[in-house]
Amino acid sequence: MDHDSDVRTLALGETSGTVPLARDFTRTALQEWGWLPAATADRRAAAEDVLLVVSELVTNACLHAEGPERLRVLRLATVLRLEVTDRGAGQPAPRTPHRSGRPGGHGMFIVQRLCLDWGIDRTPGSPGKTVWAELAAPA
Repeated sequence: MDHDSDVRTLALGETSGTVPLARDFTRTALQEWGWLPAATADRRAAAEDVLLVVSELVTNACLHAEGPERLRVLRLATVLRLEVTDRGAGQPAPRTPHRSGRPGGHGMFIVQRLCLDWGIDRTPGSPGKTVWAELAAPA
């Protein structure tokens, strides 16, 4: 685990309970950075959004990309950036048209709605990718 003051890195692999592990790891980072416990409802909502996005990104890697390899949580000047690296070649995208009553297919729609921006980084010649998402840092 990397404990640079503004970066937290968690190695993920062939473990069960990956999503709760990722959420707990992210919650601890938010506590260390003073986001939690939240002083206001807005700050609490912002932290809950971060935990939900972590859950969705890690779940997507588990379901569609041969599992997540690494979670990075980065505290930048005005945003919190979440990065999930996996071994999959797929291209995550919100399912369109979005049907809220249908089970499944909501993960990237939720990420798109809650985040300022998100995307995919690939290393040429290397399998897998990093799916990243940025949320506004609480004021």
